Amino acid sequence: MATGSKRKTPPGILLLRRIRGRNWSPKTFRYAILLITFIAYACYHASRKPSSIVKSVLHPEPSTKPPREHINTYPWPVGNVFVKEEETDADHVNKGWEPFNGKGGTSRLGEIDVAFLACYSLGMYVAGHLGDTLDLRLFLTWGMIGSGFFVGLFGMGYFWDVHAFWFFLVMQMAAGLFQATGWPSVVAVVGNWFGKRKRALIMGIWNAHTSVGNICGSLIAAGVLEYGWGWSFIAPGFVMSLGGVLVYLFLAAYPEDVGFPDINSNSGKFIKRRRNIEEVDVEVAGESSGSEPGYEHKTGVGLLQACMIPGVIPFALCLFFSKLVAYTFLYWLPFYLSQTPIGGEYMSVKTAGNLSTLFDVGGIVGGILAGYISDKFKARATTAATFMYAAIPAMLVYHFYGGVSQTVNILLMMVTGLFVNGPYALITTAVSADLGTHKSLQGDSRALATVTAIIDGTGSAGAALGPLLTGFLSTLGWQAVFYMLVVGALCAGLLLTRLVIAEIREKLGYVDEVPASEPLLDESR
Repeated sequence: MATGSKRKTPPGILLLRRIRGRNWSPKTFRYAILLITFIAYACYHASRKPSSIVKSVLHPEPSTKPPREHINTYPWPVGNVFVKEEETDADHVNKGWEPFNGKGGTSRLGEIDVAFLACYSLGMYVAGHLGDTLDLRLFLTWGMIGSGFFVGLFGMGYFWDVHAFWFFLVMQMAAGLFQATGWPSVVAVVGNWFGKRKRALIMGIWNAHTSVGNICGSLIAAGVLEYGWGWSFIAPGFVMSLGGVLVYLFLAAYPEDVGFPDINSNSGKFIKRRRNIEEVDVEVAGESSGSEPGYEHKTGVGLLQACMIPGVIPFALCLFFSKLVAYTFLYWLPFYLSQTPIGGEYMSVKTAGNLSTLFDVGGIVGGILAGYISDKFKARATTAATFMYAAIPAMLVYHFYGGVSQTVNILLMMVTGLFVNGPYALITTAVSADLGTHKSLQGDSRALATVTAIIDGTGSAGAALGPLLTGFLSTLGWQAVFYMLVVGALCAGLLLTRLVIAEIREKLGYVDEVPASEPLLDESR
């Protein structure tokens, strides 16, 4: 399906052109693309955090916690900057919210998580193909607005006094379907503008949007929690919709949309013709959008064809277990912190939500570090597997010694976040972009969203399974949950064994007849 002739230059960019009198340079557009997609996906993750923040309000489990006067509301190092008072009215703190405050409350909380993530995972496969055939800018815009709408509706259940489990389940499922539009789209947009050189480092830094979104979502949700838990959903949902407006106005999803040639068909560089492309007349650039030679004949690839690309299946299965671990922390870490004594004291729900953001601070460092190492050694699989193996002792040490003191808990939490989020960030960004522009596709960049969807869609199935299992295993004790996470990290590393061996053999000078990780080893092609 050719879509090039139907697309238009974003209205915000047209306005800026008229004000400036000329077009931006490719370098400026690249910075703008990184910034806009960064903000967009940070909004996606911010809208996913509320459910983890309000878990302890919906299901407080008062029997597991000491009286109010023994709850520490001033954890290191933030003191009374983050928390001054317990954040919700006493009725909801003591009684929770039906239908989540009963004996099976944690199981139901796990079920709404898995409903969201299951729809997100299934929707990813459809969204990836649509992203390669439709206008990515409009596709991403409607995905963000729709997601923000249903996240907000979930919060409206508080003000409408809704206690029917099916209502919250349906809202989460609808939000999950719309959330599926995000990741294939933003990775495809960045892949459209950047070649393979230093791709992992660039995307490692750019992928900080995941952790930044988690942090912002936690702070927003916790900040408005005292006014009622419904605001913890409505506020991030509103921010999400505003992000959709930003994307509509300013996101140039393809270089062709603003007068530049397709970078993936030009060895990762913009062609400089006799008249420098940066000096192309504004009107000509606008009229040429989507009309580069051969562009209109590009079509999206099928799921089966994308699955046949070497490396796609192993990395997809690895991400299944990697996201199982990462999303268990995403959805349950605030609850774990509020229900576990640290330094002999319990912390409030709001404090736990704010403190959990430090896990994502470690994740930012991990994503950048993994990207730098994999670029330097040109070994994507080896880097990802090493990080996953290192996450195993990090998680065990955090579980057994995180309760010694708040200082120790925070340091171990950040180290765990570094190793857990590092490979997750690498696989969902640079690896997906590498495989989506594999040479077997003959330069067809329209495979980017499809390949990304296959890898991240498979990973999201694991992301759904982890929180669901946690809802049941947590009733047996948190030790069972951490053992599950250890098994998940081990499986993630082992699934890359064949690709790791291929990379090591290449470094030692051996050449396989058909290198399993060929697209990830030589980035100069």
